[in-house]
Amino acid sequence: MKRIENVIFDMGGVLMTFNGMRFARIFTDNEADAELLDRALFNRFEWSLLDAGVIGHETMQRVAEAALPERLHANLHECIAHWPEHSEPIPATNALVPRLKEHGLGVYPLSNASTRIDEQLGHCPAYPNMDGRVVSGEERLMKPDPAIYRLLCDRYELDPATCLFVDDNLNNCIGAEVAGMQSFHFAGDPARAAADLERRLAG
Repeated sequence: MKRIENVIFDMGGVLMTFNGMRFARIFTDNEADAELLDRALFNRFEWSLLDAGVIGHETMQRVAEAALPERLHANLHECIAHWPEHSEPIPATNALVPRLKEHGLGVYPLSNASTRIDEQLGHCPAYPNMDGRVVSGEERLMKPDPAIYRLLCDRYELDPATCLFVDDNLNNCIGAEVAGMQSFHFAGDPARAAADLERRLAG
């Protein structure tokens, strides 16, 4: 097994929080309406099509509107416009990134996300320290397809065997391994997971 020279981070659940129900609660007045909004927007198949770049944000809005009573359309529009502002940095991993850079490691995000990803990364403390990125909505490829991991390696001239991919979704870790990377399943308490990750890199 080759020495790790690059760490590839997922965004949602690793660098930044993503919780559709929490976002929906911010833009509604009661739990029942929040559940309706979450199911109509974040918790449906079309959201993955948005992340894949197959549909646009206007189409996603129309799909969600069709699933909601008209009284919640204004809530939906506010949620669509502003939910990225409520995606919060995960402190432990954001603190880890500059330490990795100090040790000479390359650091990259590889995320299943829409073309609005910069609205989240704009308040991700670790992002300015990163060396490049690959985003599914921009490439029309999604994890766990091995092609998206290979794309990152080809674009930045990385040897996959020297890359450690970090994701909270085990299937995405498996996809990285198929592409020739090593992987780390970022599971459980984020602070503990980040500490385990740092120990693995130190070892």
